[in-house]
Amino acid sequence: MHILITGARGRLGSRLLHTLAAAHHVSGYDLPELDISDWAALRAAVRAAAPQVVINAAAWTDVDGCARDPQKALLMNGYAAQNVALAAAEVGAAVVQVSTNEVFDGQGRHPCDEYAPCAPINPYGYSKWAGEQGVRQVNPRHYIVRTAWLFAHGGRNFIQAILGAARAGKPLRVVIDEVANPTFNDDLAAAIADLIETGRYGTYHLVNEGAASRYAFARYTLELAGLGAVPLEPISLAQWPRPSTPPRYAPLLNTAAAQMGIRLRPWQAAVADFLRQAGEMPATG
Repeated sequence: MHILITGARGRLGSRLLHTLAAAHHVSGYDLPELDISDWAALRAAVRAAAPQVVINAAAWTDVDGCARDPQKALLMNGYAAQNVALAAAEVGAAVVQVSTNEVFDGQGRHPCDEYAPCAPINPYGYSKWAGEQGVRQVNPRHYIVRTAWLFAHGGRNFIQAILGAARAGKPLRVVIDEVANPTFNDDLAAAIADLIETGRYGTYHLVNEGAASRYAFARYTLELAGLGAVPLEPISLAQWPRPSTPPRYAPLLNTAAAQMGIRLRPWQAAVADFLRQAGEMPATG
């Protein structure tokens, strides 16, 4: 099967290239050679590639940047996602659209399953929700894959920020009333690879099992890295002002994919594996 990946040099896109190459012919595009908001260029590229599946891993994931420029967010995460789905439909290809837990408002008391009503409360979440709607409208052969709090090797993420600040002796203040699913990029890529083999289109929540607050996520990371004695102050969202307002409680529940045997390990095991691979776990005697 030929699989085309947009956003192929991003952390998820590059991992998908690596994961899928073992069993499929995989190709990819990214900026600057292809801007998925450019319909004519995207259409020509997809027609030339003639894939069976297109995975859209391209997105503007700067949540605060999206809050500062909602129209740019809507273009890049909404209309551009519809472009990808329509270009795929024109060549008879299925599409995978990567979305987010931020399509939910975070006001509930239980994890969100795949059919929970969406009500985004910030421009990033709204733009990703718009992308989901655009994909559904133009390509019935779609997999909507929602995930949350991705951490990956390469670049900067929450784990690396926490460890870097701790080792630099900087004061650590982490939000305790924002809850979701810490998810390892490698586990998500493997789950997407399994999902596209099923041919069962629909909406899926692919996250490492279990939920945590930002504070609990940080505390667990510090303890595994041998930095458990570093002071960590729990604060509220109100004490950490930022341009975007995240959903307070928006963990995702994997029910649809789990029924097909596609499960991601607990987030604690994923964090431990990430730290081992990164050489961040202290040696044990």
